[in-house]
Amino acid sequence: GAFYPEVHFENNDLLDLFHLKTKVDSGTDFLVSQLFFDNEDFYKFKEKTQKLNINVPLVAGILPVTNYKQIQKVRELCNAKIPRKFQTILDKFKDDPKALEEAGIIYATEQIIDLIASGVDGVHIYTMNKVHVTRKILENIKYIREGIKEAK
Repeated sequence: GAFYPEVHFENNDLLDLFHLKTKVDSGTDFLVSQLFFDNEDFYKFKEKTQKLNINVPLVAGILPVTNYKQIQKVRELCNAKIPRKFQTILDKFKDDPKALEEAGIIYATEQIIDLIASGVDGVHIYTMNKVHVTRKILENIKYIREGIKEAK
């Protein structure tokens, strides 16, 4: 099943959680989030689900932003909140497609590392058919994990 860490833009918080509880009570055994750019929204939502005994794995949905038009469309379609830090990055590189893609990959990598460090049940990367972006994120994570192992 799907869930919205920022709350579905057509619902309120309680209604969203009620729908989620209904899905789980009907047999859904894991949930994948709509994309989000602020991990705090995911963590807060997870706390709310735990209080309601929604005890299934929550998979975080991450979208690596690869171009400026893409993020504008995402904002229109799903009302995703853009943290100030990320908006600054997007604005800085909006006229340099290659740099924006690289910045988007780095931002998504940082999000995923934070989620893993916080014990997330899983991560779904919304690739938008850009396999090279996913490969780069996985390489980044592997490189960081190897660095951590060497530091121990």
